[in-house]
Amino acid sequence: MLDAVVVGAGPNGLTAAVELARRGFSVAVFEAKDTIGGGARTEELTLPGFRHDPCSAAHPLGVNSPAFNDMPLGRYGLEWLHAPLPMAHPFPDGTAAVLSRSVAETASSFGARDAGAYRRLVEPFLARWDTLARDFMSLPLSTLPRDPVTLARFGFVGLPPSSWTLGRRFHDDKAKALFAGLVAHVIAPLGGLATTAVGLVFALAAHARGWPVAKGGSQSISDALAAYLKDLGGAVHTDYEVKRLDDLPPARAYVFDTSPTALARIAGLGNSYANYRYGASVFKVDYALDGPVPWTAEEPRRAGTVQIGPGSRDIATALHAASRTDQAPENPFLITVQPTLADPSRAPEGKHVFWAYGHVPNGWDGDLTEAIERQVERFAPGFRDRILARATMGPPELASHNANYVGGDIACGAASGLQLLLRPKLSLFPYATKHPAVFLCSSATPPGPGVHGMSGHNAAKAVWRRLRTVTA
Repeated sequence: MLDAVVVGAGPNGLTAAVELARRGFSVAVFEAKDTIGGGARTEELTLPGFRHDPCSAAHPLGVNSPAFNDMPLGRYGLEWLHAPLPMAHPFPDGTAAVLSRSVAETASSFGARDAGAYRRLVEPFLARWDTLARDFMSLPLSTLPRDPVTLARFGFVGLPPSSWTLGRRFHDDKAKALFAGLVAHVIAPLGGLATTAVGLVFALAAHARGWPVAKGGSQSISDALAAYLKDLGGAVHTDYEVKRLDDLPPARAYVFDTSPTALARIAGLGNSYANYRYGASVFKVDYALDGPVPWTAEEPRRAGTVQIGPGSRDIATALHAASRTDQAPENPFLITVQPTLADPSRAPEGKHVFWAYGHVPNGWDGDLTEAIERQVERFAPGFRDRILARATMGPPELASHNANYVGGDIACGAASGLQLLLRPKLSLFPYATKHPAVFLCSSATPPGPGVHGMSGHNAAKAVWRRLRTVTA
């Protein structure tokens, strides 16, 4: 009998398996696809030699992850590569705001009226970032806060809706638009509870360690975790679909890196997660380009990630359409990534890969390609002329690629309302289920979406408490 079986070889499932194996437990991972990775995979989607990330590409939470940073993943091939700028946000007048490693450079890009306000927002937390990140990403109750005063202060600043914070703190739209775009990375409407905290976490992550890509692609993160797990004595089985618990070998604990509804179906938990909400999706296009994106502004040419809104009202409108209606935004807010700025090995010499998505309603089956390219062309005239090939993925294709993306929801659950904080339901023990040997470790649990492994790390703590009890 194994100590633990993990279902799903995404970053959270692999992290949970590693944490258990490090403590001497016998662990095996079972993955339905023929490759590991979940939302952290890399494939040749367009042309030979062009290596694309089907889902996650830039990793501000990965490089700042307490779980990843406690593991020797560099020994297994994980290397973070940085573009000169973490992120840029261009505007129609040819200027751009930036999110730089430097707080001063970032603040100055907003203009004199908002520079001081931005520094006052981030600087109190930046000096304590490593402790704050561990406390923030370890909640709830998986560990006692190391710095409860800073965490409480962060909560006080972060709990209000970002729409309230933007109107109260900033005068001009450069600061408002860039910060609104940060919130939109979790596809959360700007008026939602604690969305200020979302934007603040992304900003602090950039200032602390940047927004890098993984050398060779996001697959490198998953491969490093799997290699480390195998060295610890764990096993990974691919092409193994699990439809019920009886499909798995006997174990003292079962840990699911799946959606809550899939867990309930497989483990026979009935309607345990019937009220869990799935959120908006995205329409994603991967491009093989004949050269770099011809941005009008200089700053995006140096930025690993580029947000295209352009204004805070445009972003709010696009998020509302994707989250609250059944129609895709006419002018979508785009998150784009330029991996080859930091890692030229991802494409043939002189060529580039480019990653872009816009938000759409859950389950939407239309085609957003034209709207996405029209938006990019506004800030990079001649972009279409550099396209060699493209690969598109809407909500149905995303859901087929990764079963955790229900309706194409890449966050594995709406990151809005109380569900942003209380995932997957109101509970002091969100990783446990009503079955004493079954646990949930996916992005549907705190701290939520992103390639950081902390949901798996936190869930593993609950599992090893269980294992100590049953083996005592």
